[in-house]
Amino acid sequence: MYSSSNPDRAMGISLVAAGGTHSVVLTREGHVWTWGQPWPPGDIKQISTPVRVQGLEKVRLIAVGAFHNLALLEDGILWAWGNNEYGQLGTGDTQPRSQPIAVQGLSDLTLVDIAAGGWHSTALTDDGGVSIMLVGYLILIVKALCHDFTFEVYGWGRGEHGRLGFGDDKSSKMVPQKVQLLVEENIVQISCGGTHSVALTRDGRMFSFGRGDHGRLGYGRKVTTGHPMEVPINLPPATNLSGSGAGGHWCSKLVACGGRHTLAIVEWLAHEPEQLI
Repeated sequence: MYSSSNPDRAMGISLVAAGGTHSVVLTREGHVWTWGQPWPPGDIKQISTPVRVQGLEKVRLIAVGAFHNLALLEDGILWAWGNNEYGQLGTGDTQPRSQPIAVQGLSDLTLVDIAAGGWHSTALTDDGGVSIMLVGYLILIVKALCHDFTFEVYGWGRGEHGRLGFGDDKSSKMVPQKVQLLVEENIVQISCGGTHSVALTRDGRMFSFGRGDHGRLGYGRKVTTGHPMEVPINLPPATNLSGSGAGGHWCSKLVACGGRHTLAIVEWLAHEPEQLI
């Protein structure tokens, strides 16, 4: 899998990524180099100097999780290797791979970006009228029909603590499944943390689910649930903003989940004053 040749010191580096116990770089020539502790750890001893990953040519993007790796080639094929305990390699099984293997189910899609979390993988696709954003272990599918948009959320991977949003079903999913509990909500963004998830609606509401200790779900109480529940925005009304005197409410514009916490950008939305007839 690896070449022991030393990299050219003048080699141009285009991307760098860090995993749990290893590092990966992408050169301008489209080659992938790595060092540290590979996975599975028993296959190869710790690598203290960069070695080239064999079998990968013309790589455009790389992404690194805790113990797994992704590489997107110029031909649009996504390759993965490393830990696969929760299906994060997208191979349809949970067998780890010490050599790159093509990810299944994406051959008909145009991938434009990739990312990797601790034990999950993400991708952004754009195929004409259909855009699919795979975020963490949840997928946000945006179907554009003329000027109307419908949004669907799919989940797969590790289901412990209810992080996939399937209610009382907290089992892991090896293939994507629709999150029925969010069907009635117009979801425009999904963010996934280590053990929880947050969905953002078009009108600025947030729904969180998963593990609830440390206050990461934002309910104001410690609760772990697989049922998406709306997050209250308990902030005082804005008093120093233009138009706030007419009343209004806070709405969320963007959410981001960390390992054990959540951040949100919120905006004060002033109510339009009633017009006298």
